[in-house]
Amino acid sequence: MSFRHTVRQRTYVFKDLKTLMARASPPRSGDELAGVSAQSAEERVAAQMALADLPLAHFLSDAVIPYEQDEVTRLIVDTHDPLAFAPVRHLTVGELRNYLLSYTTTSDTLHALHRGLTPEMVAAVSKLMRNQDLIAVASKCEVVTRFRNTIGLPGRLSTRLQPNHPTDDARGIAASLVDGLLYGSGDAVIGINPATDHLQTTIRLLHLLDSVRDLFAIPTQTCILSHLTTTIQAIEQGAPVDLAFQSVGGTEGVNASFGVNLALLREGLDATRSLNRGTLGQNVMYFETGQGSALSANAHYGVDQQTIETRAYAVARAFDPLLVNSVVGFIGPEYLYDGKQIIRAGLEDHFCGKLLGLPMGVDICYTNHAEADQDDMDTLLTVLGAAGVTFIMGVPGADDVMLHYQSTSFHDALYLRRQLNRRPAPEFEQWLLNMGIVNDELQLLPPQPGHRLVASVSTF
Repeated sequence: MSFRHTVRQRTYVFKDLKTLMARASPPRSGDELAGVSAQSAEERVAAQMALADLPLAHFLSDAVIPYEQDEVTRLIVDTHDPLAFAPVRHLTVGELRNYLLSYTTTSDTLHALHRGLTPEMVAAVSKLMRNQDLIAVASKCEVVTRFRNTIGLPGRLSTRLQPNHPTDDARGIAASLVDGLLYGSGDAVIGINPATDHLQTTIRLLHLLDSVRDLFAIPTQTCILSHLTTTIQAIEQGAPVDLAFQSVGGTEGVNASFGVNLALLREGLDATRSLNRGTLGQNVMYFETGQGSALSANAHYGVDQQTIETRAYAVARAFDPLLVNSVVGFIGPEYLYDGKQIIRAGLEDHFCGKLLGLPMGVDICYTNHAEADQDDMDTLLTVLGAAGVTFIMGVPGADDVMLHYQSTSFHDALYLRRQLNRRPAPEFEQWLLNMGIVNDELQLLPPQPGHRLVASVSTF
C-alpha cells in the first residue's frame, strides 16, 4: 500500500510503510548511508503529515518486515495485547501524539497502555514529536524493576558503575570500583565490559565483583558483560551470576550477527533465574541496544535505524529485564553524525523504550571522530534527567580506557542528582548513609583515613 501527501501543489508518494517511516524521520547520517532518508525538508514534512493521518490500527496489518521472514516481527505480532490497545485503537498517529501529551493522560494510563502499542506505532509517533514532547511524555512513564534494590521509582536516578580495565587487572578494577562507590555510583549495577570474552576471565571477574559486594553488603547487583553463551557456561560452572547481559537488535538478522536468537535469550533468562540470587525481585536480564547496529550487520531490510532500534525494545520487553540502555553515540558518526543527532536519538530511544514499558537508561556517549564534544553530552545528560531517565553510566573521568569512547562520569551523576533533586535507589541510599559516604542531605562526605572501602583496594 502506498501513501501520499501534497505540499505546495507537489504530491509526494511513499511506496510502502517502511518508506513512509524512513522519510518522516529526523535527519541522521545512518539513514543517508542506507539511502532511505528524505531528500529534502519538504519531503520530510510531507511524510510526517501523511504519517500523522495514518490510523494506528494500520500497523497491525502492515509489517515493515514480513511476518514470515523475521522472528522479531512474529514476536511483535504474537504478543500484541488487543485489550490494552483498545483505548487508542480509533486514533491516528497524530492523535496519539496529542493523547500522550494530554494532561489527563497519567503515568497509570501509560502503564496500562504499553502492551497495546507496537514498536512501529511508538517509533511513528516519536517522528512527529519535538524534543520537548519526547521529554514531557517520557517523564510520565514509570517503570520499576527489582533484584537486590528498587530501580526506577519517581524522583530517583541510578547509575551503572563501569570499572573497565584494558587488561582486566583486578587491582585496577578494584580502584575504579571503590572510586565510584565513594561518589555514590553503582545502584543500577556494577558492570564490567571484559577485555576478552574468555570463560575463565569472566568467572574470575564475577567472583571479584561478588566478593566486594558481599564484603560490604552492598544492595546492588553485579554483571560481567560477556556474551550470553559465556554467561550460561559460567552459570553451569557455579559462578555467582546476578544478571545476564546481551546486546540485542530489532531484526532476526542483527541478532544473528550478535550470535543470539529468541530461544537463546530465553535459555539465558531461565538459567540466570534458576540461581535465585535476587532478594527483592527476579528481573535478571540486562540488554544494550543502539541505533545503527542493523545497518552495520546489513540486516535492516530498508527500514530506518530508529524504527529498527524501537523494535529491539520488543525483544528486550519479552524477557522482563532489570535494565535496558541505548549506547546512543557509541557506533560512530556514520550513524549519528554530530551532537545534534546524538541528542535527538538519545531522547527518541529513551521515550520509545519507556513508552513500551522498559526500565530505560542511556549511555550518554560519543566517539572521538564524531562531530560532538562533552558540552553536547552535558546537554543530553540534563534533558534526559528532565525526562526521567532510569540510569546513566558512571565511568572514571568519563573516559573508558578499555572501550575507547567518551561517556559520563561519577561527577556527572552527582551534578544531575543535585540539580534535579534525584536520589539513588532507596536501598542503596541507605547503604551510602550507613557507610558514611553521604550525610543526611545526601551530600558527599570526604572519606576518612582508614575508610573500609579505601583500605580494601590493596587486598585485591
